Amino acid sequence: MAAVGRPSLSPSALSVPIGIAAAVGVRAMAPFDPAGATMLAITTLCIALWIGNVVSPAYTGVVCLGLLGLAFSLELALVGFRSPAIWLIAFGLVMGEATRRSGLAEWASGRVVHRLTPPAAAEAPVRTYRRLLFGLSTAGLFLVLVIPAGIVRVLVLAPVALEVGERFDSRAASLGLFFGPVLVTYLGTVAVLTGGAPNIVVLGIFESITGASIAWTEWFALLFPVMGVGRLLVIVGVAYALYRPTGETGFEPPERDARAMDRRERRMLVFLLAGVAVWVTDAFHGLHPVYGAMLVTLLACLPGVGIVDFEAAVGEVDFSILFFIAAVLAIGEGMTRTSVAAVMAERLLAVVPTGAPLVVVLGIVFALTVLLLFVISGLAAASVVTSVVVAFAGNAGLPVVPVTLTEAVALQMPFFPYQSAVLVVILAYDIVETRELIRVVAAVTIATIVFLVPIQLGVLAAFG
Repeated sequence: MAAVGRPSLSPSALSVPIGIAAAVGVRAMAPFDPAGATMLAITTLCIALWIGNVVSPAYTGVVCLGLLGLAFSLELALVGFRSPAIWLIAFGLVMGEATRRSGLAEWASGRVVHRLTPPAAAEAPVRTYRRLLFGLSTAGLFLVLVIPAGIVRVLVLAPVALEVGERFDSRAASLGLFFGPVLVTYLGTVAVLTGGAPNIVVLGIFESITGASIAWTEWFALLFPVMGVGRLLVIVGVAYALYRPTGETGFEPPERDARAMDRRERRMLVFLLAGVAVWVTDAFHGLHPVYGAMLVTLLACLPGVGIVDFEAAVGEVDFSILFFIAAVLAIGEGMTRTSVAAVMAERLLAVVPTGAPLVVVLGIVFALTVLLLFVISGLAAASVVTSVVVAFAGNAGLPVVPVTLTEAVALQMPFFPYQSAVLVVILAYDIVETRELIRVVAAVTIATIVFLVPIQLGVLAAFG
């Protein structure tokens, strides 16, 4: 009789007992007051569940909200739902659905394919894939210059990337054409001052502490060549290496004469441009990007003017991802209120040798900021760490601008979806699985640290 083996637990299933054990250990031994230790324990448990992915990230988010409500207050648990960022995502999801229903995403993908597809594309699918991957990714970097919100850029670009990817009968090609442009338009945020909220938070705190400012052109000149163009090349390289189709891959070429837009598509394009106009003029009116997404949603669903029915569009959107985002924002707020984030940042920066060469100091600030991102999300880290970093540089007599920009670069080095609301939005698309997203994002971050960060720190040290 054959021996019956014991059922083995998968690594994902093990994340539950490991997370609970780690949370209990943190609560008992963390060098914080009871409130801080409890906050850190809840964060540890949620991170373990998010990484393990035993249940959906949204469900873990609900668990997190419940624990925060019981341990602290219902007000803290639900604080994320008061954030404009979560409503920007909600309206952005509806906006993306309206774009899909209007046919604009399909038209845009056809236009892009028509422009980038070489002759005899069906006989050279790999060559066609390379051209489309680089062309769409370049468009994603261009969007960083004109749309000041990473989430919105992803919501605008993702439907187009998905439509283009569907022309290949290879899932690898579809994933590469999705990940490349979307990650470029998200991770290119740091290269442009107006590229996203973390940059604006860093600049605001820098101005409030120093009384000085960092010009848009200065930020651009110091960061865009490496963290914009360089990162574009790294992301395209990683996407091509991980998701390269074979020569036998089928490809559906477009009509040689791309069709003109119909009325619905033209109207949707006008609505999107109205939203873009709100985003690119925020320096004049000061309105949050959520108003741009709200305007597009209102126009697209307005009876007699819009192109979709509001209830039908909303009914097709999966809003469960908002629970994940609300939990991340609540954790960030809780870490700030209990002073855990500030204490951790101060203790980490205490090990920086201020007498070392500037490039060494920048490297240590970069590494410590990246480590801090494992326990606090990027936007929350920007609000907590920047004041510590700027004060540290001033007290140590170091050039403040290079140190501050080093922190800004480090804030765009994610490994896991829970570290960024934008990555959570990417998960909302059916083509993406959590493990695949972790794999490609971690690969891009590691490649960036190995190939680009030394160059970037050298540039900043030379400027200082």
